Amino acid sequence: MEPSARPRRVTIVDVAKHAGVSTTAASKVLRNAYGASPEMRAKVRRAIDELGYRPHAGARGLRGQTYTIGVMLPDIRNPFFPEILDGVTASLADTEYQVLLGPGCNGEKEEARVTEAMIDRGMDGIILVAPVSPPSHLEHIAASVPTVVVGRHGKSPLYDTVVDDDAEGAALVVAHLAGLGHRRIAHIEHRETDPTRLAEMPNARRADGYRLAMRAHGLEKCINVVSTTYTQEGGYLGAKELLARPATARPTAVFAGADIVAMGVLDAVAEAGLSVPGDLSVAGYDNTTFAAFAPISLTSVDQSGREMGRNAVRLLLERIADRGRNSAQVTLSPTLVPRRSTARPTE
Repeated sequence: MEPSARPRRVTIVDVAKHAGVSTTAASKVLRNAYGASPEMRAKVRRAIDELGYRPHAGARGLRGQTYTIGVMLPDIRNPFFPEILDGVTASLADTEYQVLLGPGCNGEKEEARVTEAMIDRGMDGIILVAPVSPPSHLEHIAASVPTVVVGRHGKSPLYDTVVDDDAEGAALVVAHLAGLGHRRIAHIEHRETDPTRLAEMPNARRADGYRLAMRAHGLEKCINVVSTTYTQEGGYLGAKELLARPATARPTAVFAGADIVAMGVLDAVAEAGLSVPGDLSVAGYDNTTFAAFAPISLTSVDQSGREMGRNAVRLLLERIADRGRNSAQVTLSPTLVPRRSTARPTE
């Protein structure tokens, strides 16, 4: 038995015939170009849906656009990053753009590999979420394709940025815990040694914000920072180190630099036979979906990941339309969402 012939790909000519319009008119609708009436657009869109037409990305790329946006995520296990992705996809829902994801794996080499692949495949724009690459590589990317960097505080004339006021977010946590009566407030940060990333990355800004806020509340002598990683294991190991200290030196509250870190803290507290918030108050950062789950009820800082994604798309589409415009920086204001994981100390 011979294999069946491969189905013929539906073309723009087929769409035009089905809609009863010229090929030029159908092309205008597909390109969202001027000159297509609402009635014509409705006819062509209906024909596209009925025929299952999909533009050929390779052919469109030869004409200058592929209508694809690349999004680099540093860690697919961190539940905050899908929040940003939700904002990106929602903003592109009514456009012809498709989003393609690439894992950066929190490494310079891996980021370079995935971003170069996006450039090589002719993507119209790239959104880099919390990249760890040096500024020189970020500018190399931005010189090749319109780029928006999310979650990094550095600036460049070549790319736009969207960030949270991370120092202010940390200050909100410290003010909340100090207001409850806590003095021994510890912070679990993501270990950082690179000078540029110490100046630009959110984790470093949050650690600096914690220290400044502790001093502002007269708690300088109680500053207590444990350096691990922004992972659940990092939170677990950091909490184990803090809980191993003598009772008089043990914190009564922990500010975890990310919700995923706070999850590890909760694991360590439970393993030690202690309770939250009875023995230890715990606060996170990101206000991810699971923070609101009733069994967890984690106090957390909301930096509005969806709003970050929406702003990233807006800036990217503006830069795609005008490569020469001045770079823009958007800084969002965080809010604190108190829940049951924080309470007054029992001491």
